[in-house]
Amino acid sequence: MRQPEIHSQLIDLKKDTFRQIVIQDSTPILIDFWAPWCGPCRTMGPILEAVENELRGEVRVAKVNVDKEREIASAFNIRSIPTCVLMQGPDVLKVLVGVQPLATLVNEIRMHVPPKGEIK
Repeated sequence: MRQPEIHSQLIDLKKDTFRQIVIQDSTPILIDFWAPWCGPCRTMGPILEAVENELRGEVRVAKVNVDKEREIASAFNIRSIPTCVLMQGPDVLKVLVGVQPLATLVNEIRMHVPPKGEIK
């Protein structure tokens, strides 16, 4: 099985790797639905990298290019980008639409995913 592409430390999700990386792994994952032509999506890039750095080992961060992975975007009913979806296994924990500040993303993740070693 081929490995997913990585942009910095962010996982580039594809249709053929989505189930393995998201659904079959119980590690929480924040998925950013984006497009390269979207200015606000480009603004989110460094924020998502900061989330990944701050919460490394607790939450994975991934991206889905809605132009290339239309089936995934459609399955999540993505109507506006950027949209971030926090998941754990098959469960959607939170959906955030629009550019989100780092503190907001970290707080939302912390509300739904306890820090490593804690039980929620």
